[in-house]
Amino acid sequence: MKEHVETVVLDSQGVSAWIAQDRKLLAMFQVFHAMGADFVIGANTIVEVSHARVNMSRLRWMLSRVKVEPVTESAARASAELLKAAGSHGHTYAVDATVAEVALRQPGPVALLTSDVDDMARLCGDRVRIIGL
Repeated sequence: MKEHVETVVLDSQGVSAWIAQDRKLLAMFQVFHAMGADFVIGANTIVEVSHARVNMSRLRWMLSRVKVEPVTESAARASAELLKAAGSHGHTYAVDATVAEVALRQPGPVALLTSDVDDMARLCGDRVRIIGL
């Protein structure tokens, strides 16, 4: 990865992989860290990854190392506009839209680590580099 990245945004799969200490993801993180990139998640991603089997101490550790962006009324309205522009709607895509909105308001260049490559590409367009997990 040779292109500079200022901000790395993680969706729930990215957070889950980090908590699980996925080797591929950790190798990517080393590259991004060497670039001086900041790591960011949306606040609702915490809800998505929290369940009975999650290692809560690892989750707390991970949260201490990222910037957690709030999902405000303004962010929700912007997310709804992204859904409308992408021709999507409803609860199926709502969380994806909030993650995309978080990515779009970060200092660029931005990389988004996601398992939903197609959906995120529709929501973010070419303003965010989408990296599949």
